[in-house]
Amino acid sequence: MKTAYNLSQLDWSLTGWLPYLWKLGNPIEANTSQSAEITAIPAKVPGSVQMALLQAGLLPDWNVGLNYRACQWVENLHWVYQATIPDEWLAKKLKYRLDCQGLDGSGWVLLNGVEVKSFNGSHIPHVIDLSCEMQPKGNILQIVFDCPPRWLGQFGYTSKMTDWKVRFNYTWDWTVRLVQTGVWDTIEFVETDGVEISKASFEAFYSEDDGQCLTVRGKAKCPDDYSLRVSVEQNGCVLYSQEVSADWLDDFVIYMTYLNGLERWYPHQYGEQPLYHARLSLLDDDGDVVDELIKRVAIREIHWRPCEGAPRQADPWLLKCNEYSVFIQGANWVPIRPNFADVTEEQYRQHLDLYKELGFNLLRVWGGGVLEKECFYDICDELGIMVWQEFPLSSSGIDNYPPEDEQFISEMVKVAKSYIARRGHHASLVIWSGGNELYDSNNVPVTVEHPMIKALAKVCKQKDRSRRFVVASGSGPRSTADKSEFGQGVNWDVHGPWKPGGFGMADESLAEWADYWAKDDALFRSETGCSGASSLDILERYRGECEIMPVNTSNPLWRRPICWWIDYDNVVKDNGCEPISPAEYVQWSQQRQSQALEIAVKACKSRFPKCGGVIIWMGHDCFPCAANTSVIDYECRPKPAALAISKVFQS
Repeated sequence: MKTAYNLSQLDWSLTGWLPYLWKLGNPIEANTSQSAEITAIPAKVPGSVQMALLQAGLLPDWNVGLNYRACQWVENLHWVYQATIPDEWLAKKLKYRLDCQGLDGSGWVLLNGVEVKSFNGSHIPHVIDLSCEMQPKGNILQIVFDCPPRWLGQFGYTSKMTDWKVRFNYTWDWTVRLVQTGVWDTIEFVETDGVEISKASFEAFYSEDDGQCLTVRGKAKCPDDYSLRVSVEQNGCVLYSQEVSADWLDDFVIYMTYLNGLERWYPHQYGEQPLYHARLSLLDDDGDVVDELIKRVAIREIHWRPCEGAPRQADPWLLKCNEYSVFIQGANWVPIRPNFADVTEEQYRQHLDLYKELGFNLLRVWGGGVLEKECFYDICDELGIMVWQEFPLSSSGIDNYPPEDEQFISEMVKVAKSYIARRGHHASLVIWSGGNELYDSNNVPVTVEHPMIKALAKVCKQKDRSRRFVVASGSGPRSTADKSEFGQGVNWDVHGPWKPGGFGMADESLAEWADYWAKDDALFRSETGCSGASSLDILERYRGECEIMPVNTSNPLWRRPICWWIDYDNVVKDNGCEPISPAEYVQWSQQRQSQALEIAVKACKSRFPKCGGVIIWMGHDCFPCAANTSVIDYECRPKPAALAISKVFQS
């Protein structure tokens, strides 16, 4: 038998140390030691070091003014999470381990002061055997986080980005530097006698040969006279069931076919979202359940077809779900907060409900972020919001080329396999992507011949045959669509523009912007946007000691984190003078963003099915930027641009 205890119920403490000082003396006494730089404070698990320090009054609110600068010392310490394992969990004297779905960074796990295992990597789960050091009672568990890598931010060299921390935390043009440390996802204490389902993944899909199917892959440890049963259930009723013997359960594949009584799942606006439970049960020789896994699944048929009139060699960018061709009305999703360990299910639901209300039907989980928590995908399943999921690779400005060394490719393959195993059962997930803006030195998107991309493509083909894999977003053959090349059939999946001007436009006027979109021939737009100011109350609430005026690059409030999105020259040009108040600039900026994005999305949708869709960069604010390309603000309220887009999407 196996029993899993959620460690969020324990009383955790947190201490901060000069690197390695906690190792002097007895590490088990870290919680009471006066040698710590930060003596013991309460902490939540899951949760970030930063939030624990904020709640203890030891950090300022990093969202306010320039306070984020006063939070960066956190990176320079080792952090020790500590809790006592309840004695009653050990009554059966079995084997014990930790199952950690998200440890943000690298470090060590200690039990009773003895190091039992090191860990490294924010994007993969970690399984840690505790059995050897377990005592009959009074067991003290510690998770120690090392100092994070110094720089993985937006600018640099992608080919050299080979540390497994989440990159956006180091600064992007829409969030300041706040390098999170902590337990970011669920962590369980598992008690087992060794007989269990040790690994399993679920994949529900439609096959032209076998109809509606469910495949379950995994490993089980048990005697030869045990068996496995897979059932598909809804509202407590078993609809389909299949059982296999245990003589090959070390590495099993159970393929259930012709599940043709199941209702199909649709994106919202196209139909309902019926969901089912897939139950995998390990049965002993008497038929009793000794271990069990349950995942929620749904059946839908996904195909990608050529856009109407597309060049013969072009990639397919017309999504067909069941019997419908679907125009993709998307937003680029970034983590809700820099301290994503602390994001709650309620926050996920608030954001996702708003996206559905506005008419979005797809979210692209961007490659500089993180695999979102399970509840994000659960809610997307319920709401009919499709998911484009990227692996954790992204451009870096100076060099956007993915690493080619074998070790890093091997590590990325492990990440990809874990993503597929953990999230592949979700009906909402419709496509895998190698990452964000992965280009060669000529700014041309990489192809599947790149060794990293080839390895990821192979994993997806082996582990998830029902979903498409694309090399990156944008996938090319051009990275952006220049106006001078319209009509040549070379713009398939492209990025940009992100504001009027550039891309072959004669100037930064909305008239020139409208002319650009009127002539557009791209098959798909996986990123496009326009900058707009945050609302006046956001500016006031989070300005701290900064003044809101002037609205130009001399003002640090408008420069945080990067000054790209200040439209000072254009507001002066349009109004003939400098803005005299924050309200005047905000009104002008938000109106310009609304008009620009309405023009862009209307042009794309009017060309459907010649254009397969558009994904706005970006959806929501992760940080209360003064100006940004988001259409939903930091407090999860739609900007005027979101409402303008919604009218087009709902039409």
